[in-house]
Amino acid sequence: MLTQVADGVLVHESEFIKSNGIAVQGRDGVLLVDPGVVEQEITCLAADLAGRPVVAGFSTHPDWDHVLWLPSLGNAPRYGTAECAAAIREQLADPDAKTAIRDHLEGTGIEDDVPLDLLGEITALPAGTTEFPWDGPRVRILEHRAHAQGHAALFIEERGVLLAGDMLSDVLPPMLDWEDPGDPIAAYLAALDLLERAAGGAEVVVPGHGSVGGPGQVKARIDLDRAYVLALRDGRTPDDPRIGPNAPAGWEWVNDVHQGQVQQRAAR
Repeated sequence: MLTQVADGVLVHESEFIKSNGIAVQGRDGVLLVDPGVVEQEITCLAADLAGRPVVAGFSTHPDWDHVLWLPSLGNAPRYGTAECAAAIREQLADPDAKTAIRDHLEGTGIEDDVPLDLLGEITALPAGTTEFPWDGPRVRILEHRAHAQGHAALFIEERGVLLAGDMLSDVLPPMLDWEDPGDPIAAYLAALDLLERAAGGAEVVVPGHGSVGGPGQVKARIDLDRAYVLALRDGRTPDDPRIGPNAPAGWEWVNDVHQGQVQQRAAR
């Protein structure tokens, strides 16, 4: 079910790791951002959008769960940053890429329900594009390298909404891109600074996974993410409600993600 979180901005939350698909209303139809994961739920989203055609799609980054699509959503072009599109093309050059995703999902209960036929059919926006080209409200593209190559948040200024991609979650701590040959910790901190400068006053934040946050939550979540990354950098145990014994029920597996990052940091 679509829930309106601001004027012309609607969110569909999936049961699978609280993935958020976002529809932004334009003059002739909607911009659909990261539509979802499970076929049944994407089909539900398409039905909820009946009468509001999808005129464009956008993937915030090239992780498999953000580059899915179904024919029921239409044939609108699907965009990403130039780096995002390049990264997913590189992944799909491996003929076993989709099989690897299925193997990765084994045991989750959704391994047969993820639609991979249209996976990653992303058109690159010109490098350095800072505004999404469409006839709807102005959508600023805030590109960075925090979570993944070509990651971008979208800021809908006149609606006061920040679509954060896989950042600023209330259930997932920052997940750094440890494949970045540079400094993933510095990249993440720089991305948080960018979001704070560009959209720190947003009234609504929609993470890729987790609950929608209202007034004051952009700053609060930036502060929480920054504190986690700084603790990771300094070799301290983060005081973070998303990990440890206070992790939300059903999200205890996130502690394994955190420990993996501690090990990655030590290896660096």
